[in-house]
Amino acid sequence: MATEKPHLNLVFIGHVDHGKSTSVGRILLDTGHVQQHLIDKFRKEAEAKGKGSFEFAWVMDNLKEERERGVTIDVAHKKFQTDKYYFTIIDAPGHRDFVKNMITGTSQADAAVLVVAAPEGVMAQTKEHLFLAKTLGVKQMIINVNKMDATQPKYSEEKFNAVKAEITKLLAMVGTKADDVQFVPTSAFVGDNVTKKSENLPWWKGPTLVECLNALEMPQKPTQLPLRIPVQDVYSITGIGTVPVGRVETGVVKIGDKVTFAPSGAGGEVKSIEMHHEMMDKAEPGDNIGYNVRGVGKNDIRRGDVCGPIGAAPTVAKGFDAQIAVLSHPSVITTGYTPVFHLHTAQVACTFMELSKKMDPKTGQVKEENPQFLKTGDVAIVKIMPTRPLVIEKVKEIPQLGRFAIRDMGTTVAAGMCLNVEKKE
Repeated sequence: MATEKPHLNLVFIGHVDHGKSTSVGRILLDTGHVQQHLIDKFRKEAEAKGKGSFEFAWVMDNLKEERERGVTIDVAHKKFQTDKYYFTIIDAPGHRDFVKNMITGTSQADAAVLVVAAPEGVMAQTKEHLFLAKTLGVKQMIINVNKMDATQPKYSEEKFNAVKAEITKLLAMVGTKADDVQFVPTSAFVGDNVTKKSENLPWWKGPTLVECLNALEMPQKPTQLPLRIPVQDVYSITGIGTVPVGRVETGVVKIGDKVTFAPSGAGGEVKSIEMHHEMMDKAEPGDNIGYNVRGVGKNDIRRGDVCGPIGAAPTVAKGFDAQIAVLSHPSVITTGYTPVFHLHTAQVACTFMELSKKMDPKTGQVKEENPQFLKTGDVAIVKIMPTRPLVIEKVKEIPQLGRFAIRDMGTTVAAGMCLNVEKKE
């Protein structure tokens, strides 16, 4: 396994129709992960259906169907490699899915590519996605100013600079300096400046989109934080005993460590650790492991429990304060509302006890004290009480266990992070 390239999770965000899928399609084609003959085939189909302004987006959707029909093209997770990294693209068609994908499961995006169409510039979702990415803790961002072939005049440096200035203002609102972000002009449709430099953009002296991806940094593994392993599943294995399985989010676990599971309260000594059927002496953040703990039976723990060291046990909340962004709610949220909170591997119904403050998402200032209700687009500080014991950490202390999604009626209603915890005695 030593030859494996370092792995990064990447999410493409931005306003609808600004070219997210086209950018992904172009990268997959130009890095040899999708074959040209397939693209040609789809182009013909698109023209036959009168969709001659052919876009890769259409191709991508068709590839999904193609896969379902049994042709083996792995575009489900959209993986590709550059000469430096191995990427998994977290596909985010609509923002509801985006949030769910980003916060729940293991897919924490390490970096985001914000796609902004040059002719239209900043739109409503551009702002929303940028804000969300920030709220959800995406530390690295590339701004892909796309559709440079459609500006008036074509490939206008002036238009690129105008969009860059607009986005620089937005970034300042969420507390990011433009210098910390890489801007890149492209036409994903034509293929300009995605994987190779383009003669159509002679004024651009900076990197291509793929060069920007190569310049991303590997996030530091949070090994210095206390150990946290959310339990994904629990198995009974003959000859070993009870084996919880999960991904190490923070800290390091070694054989012989004394650990406890919260909220269940079971615990003991780590006897063995294995990953991909190989025995290991220790495991670090990012490792998906099965491990055996002396004295812990199969019925003592369950999915949603979190394993941590005895000296710094996971925090079980009686209640907590959170900052949330309401993404999509059909009516309004008031006190007493009890949707399901998804965080790490736990899914627990939690009640809104108090709507403390409504914030201005652009400035972060308090807009209203004790609002009566919250609706789509609002950002607020709220008090939450879980209906049963739940492990959650302050986002400032252990961010990996401080972010959550709120789901109701099959959609993601809101996303948020934990600011403060009232510990359960």
